[in-house]
Amino acid sequence: MAVFSGLRQISSNGAAEQVNGGQEALKKRAAEEEEMGFDPAAPPPFKIADIRAAIPPHCWVKDPWRSCSYVVRDIIVVLGLIAAAVYLDNWAFWPIYWIAQGTMFWALFVLGHDCGHGSFSDNQTLNNVVGHLLHSAILVPYHGWRISHRTHHQNHGHVENDESWVPLPENLYKKLGYSTKFLRYKIPFPMFAYPLYLWYRSPGKSGSHYDPNSGLFKPSERTMVMTSTTCWCVMLAFLFSASIVIGPLLLFKIYLVPYLIFVAWLDAVTYLHHHGHDRKLPWYRGKEWTYLRGGLTTVDRDYGIFNNIHHDIGTHVIHHLFPQIPHYHLVEATRESKRVLGEYYREPRKSGVIPFHLIPSLVESIQSDHYVSDSGDIVYYQTDDKIFSNKKAH
Repeated sequence: MAVFSGLRQISSNGAAEQVNGGQEALKKRAAEEEEMGFDPAAPPPFKIADIRAAIPPHCWVKDPWRSCSYVVRDIIVVLGLIAAAVYLDNWAFWPIYWIAQGTMFWALFVLGHDCGHGSFSDNQTLNNVVGHLLHSAILVPYHGWRISHRTHHQNHGHVENDESWVPLPENLYKKLGYSTKFLRYKIPFPMFAYPLYLWYRSPGKSGSHYDPNSGLFKPSERTMVMTSTTCWCVMLAFLFSASIVIGPLLLFKIYLVPYLIFVAWLDAVTYLHHHGHDRKLPWYRGKEWTYLRGGLTTVDRDYGIFNNIHHDIGTHVIHHLFPQIPHYHLVEATRESKRVLGEYYREPRKSGVIPFHLIPSLVESIQSDHYVSDSGDIVYYQTDDKIFSNKKAH
């Protein structure tokens, strides 16, 4: 609980100063980068093997006991927060509980995410058991998500083949109805898109993470997907039963509001790791795309007090290139790899206690990064200045 008490120590004036300072810093860094003439789309002078060689050998070692200790830590905090909220049952405490518990749900997701990558341990059975327990508890279909997330990593930075927050080609963008554009590009609605993504994926892509017969999955993966969907249904049944026992209002306060906070965390973080840099970054197609170039378009972020809470997920570049590295080695692996990456590594702006500096990056990107050209193997986001000028579909 002491970790979250810092939330109350940040004044509104301090938050405003951090946001304004963040905007000025972003513009200054963009201008400096342009003056240096660095082109982030230029093929890097190093290979992925060079980056791998710069990372110390121990960073690749997975310690299942250490990984499990983080699971135990997070579950203890989650249960402690529930006990405190039920005991106090005070409207002055509920907002603190919602923010804290929603953040912890997000932390549980990150650990389950590590299980999906196999960075949790070398034991696949342990990974799958822990992954199902953690993800089912927060209504995520473990295998369904794990498989599509693998596609995201294997195709990061590719316009057509990427899976997460992928840019829309102009032709597809112009076919979107007003309501779809509103939900996708009008704050705060994009921050609650994840449940819909699990059901329907993104515009231009079909399939469901819950359907074992979806085109997302190979025939050999259908049993795994069915298992995860069954676990998801069991959790849903548990929540329904709990609402009968404790009442729907208490369940709403204990679980559903934190769940929405968790979804907002997930959507904001995953978006910011691929968008919102002070200088627009390239997306690739065809012969210009490589695994390395696509991975170098990802962005590291500093989340202040939350870095440790959500298991250093902000060290995203090295995670994307080498998802098998355990989260507790990512900071060191990133530090060592910067000697090779050079200008291709974009140093994240240092955060205050609360990462208010990320708000302008998030808002400005969603308001301006709308689509990419239908042609070209290296493309950049473009802006539709008339996005909400009428309510008719293009």
